[in-house]
Amino acid sequence: MAGDTLYLNTKARSKNTFDVIVVGSGISGGWAAKELCEKGLKVLLLERGKNVEHPVYPTAAKAPWEFEHRNSLSVEDKKEHAVQSRHFSYREDNKHFYINDAQNPYEETNRFDWVRGDIVGGRSLLWGRACYRWSDYEFESNLRDGHGVDWPIRYRDIAPWYAYVERFIGISGNRDGIDIIPDGEFQPPFEMNCVEKDFKAKLERKYSNRHVIIGRTANITQPVHGRTQCQARNLCHRGCPFGAYFSTNASTMPAAIATGNLTVRPHAMVKNVLYDEQHNRASGVEIIDTETRKTEQFFAKIIFLNASTVATATILLRSTSHRFPNGLGNGSDQVGRNLMDHHKGIAVSAAVEGFEDKYYYGRRPNPLYIPKFRNVNGDVSDFLRGYHMNANASRGSVEPGSPLGADFKDAMCEPGPWKIQLYAYGECLPYQDNRITLNNRKNDPWGLPMVTVDCTFRENEKKMHKDMAASAVEMLTSLGYRNVVDRSAISAPGNANHEMGTVRMGKDPKTSVLNAFNQMHEVPNVFVTDGSCMASSSCSNPSVTYMALTARACDYAVKELKKGNL
Repeated sequence: MAGDTLYLNTKARSKNTFDVIVVGSGISGGWAAKELCEKGLKVLLLERGKNVEHPVYPTAAKAPWEFEHRNSLSVEDKKEHAVQSRHFSYREDNKHFYINDAQNPYEETNRFDWVRGDIVGGRSLLWGRACYRWSDYEFESNLRDGHGVDWPIRYRDIAPWYAYVERFIGISGNRDGIDIIPDGEFQPPFEMNCVEKDFKAKLERKYSNRHVIIGRTANITQPVHGRTQCQARNLCHRGCPFGAYFSTNASTMPAAIATGNLTVRPHAMVKNVLYDEQHNRASGVEIIDTETRKTEQFFAKIIFLNASTVATATILLRSTSHRFPNGLGNGSDQVGRNLMDHHKGIAVSAAVEGFEDKYYYGRRPNPLYIPKFRNVNGDVSDFLRGYHMNANASRGSVEPGSPLGADFKDAMCEPGPWKIQLYAYGECLPYQDNRITLNNRKNDPWGLPMVTVDCTFRENEKKMHKDMAASAVEMLTSLGYRNVVDRSAISAPGNANHEMGTVRMGKDPKTSVLNAFNQMHEVPNVFVTDGSCMASSSCSNPSVTYMALTARACDYAVKELKKGNL
């Protein structure tokens, strides 16, 4: 009615306003929350999954016989988790950490195994914990062979940040002096067993360009920041009540909470980033509450997107406006493109003789590591880039002659023969048409455009995979091991769980989305520091690089905020 006064509910916006919004609580999101909180900013950490608080992990102390299906998957598990169950890590003892595929479908133009946690902490509770610095061989690879765009950084730019995160999270390993995997700040390493030591000696004696080292892992061997050293249970995938491996829940989140500056919101699926056309800035995000299905908006000066490679690209593609009709910051048309993952699937094993009187103690959580040896130091092959190998030696039980009774129990108490096995991870080149798109003609159960993933390994990866298998067979055979068996088969993209790309860093805004500090070229108050920022994939495990890039980006963002540039 004319003359009536209209009162606006401004308290709601004030209540939902923070200095920074971090989207995703996994490895990089947890680091962003810690760094920004410790720098005095009020941070809202949004996570689409349910809450998990350290050290309460429901199956961490259960015995094998306490699981209804003895750690096998039921028919219902496979139905509700059709994609997650493609991956070896999805098991009865940790299935509560993973997303329900039936409720969260996506389209696969070609098979892509999108392995997703659905919890606060994300895949930081589920990762393999391998931590290897990238060298300039990796940061210069695109420039060297012309695939992808040149990285806007080099090793010297990130080296201090590697050291910074390594000291905080705790990484065990040796200083091995190998250029291709620079040394870091390490705690004492785990020990190789007798067969592994023999394997190392034989291999390095036969091949001058190959090294065998103990795996560098984010499992601590000395207490750090209130966390207890690894108990060698090798049950990391259940969540560790000792805090013995790095996770958001045990490490970065407690540090952020201690500042009093962190607000955590689980069950918050980010729908899109809100964009202020007038100021050319992101103003906040809109979420869907996964319990109530209601939408809500939150506001901040800075946005950090750390939802994981596929999810971050999806959020940006959904964030359309008059200025960005194809997705926020997507003037280059690179958002969603250049999706990469390591290819794996090498499985070569052999019998080991001569150590029948020896055994080992505990269940070490890390394998041996054989750094890249193809296409480095003068080695040339018929494919680009390279791969690393992992190895381990072990002995199981004697094969029981009877499935029941005293003979069966006695046999299970006797150590069986030794065996050694090799597996490997190979690099994937960045391809423009390996990409994520939105199907605007079809909605998912949340009412959002269906995510479509189209990603394949090409000729270069297939050639490399053949060489990986052949090298593994050749090495074990040449060292005198018996009964060498090759069960290798190349994995589908996604199954290595190292997906990268889609929002890549670069020097030129016309061909990349982010600058050298993980800041969007076109929207300066949005930063992306999860795997989507990567311009190439290397063959080394990427997570510690995400952490270092995140810490570096946070430092830069706060300095820019203080200068008034954000």
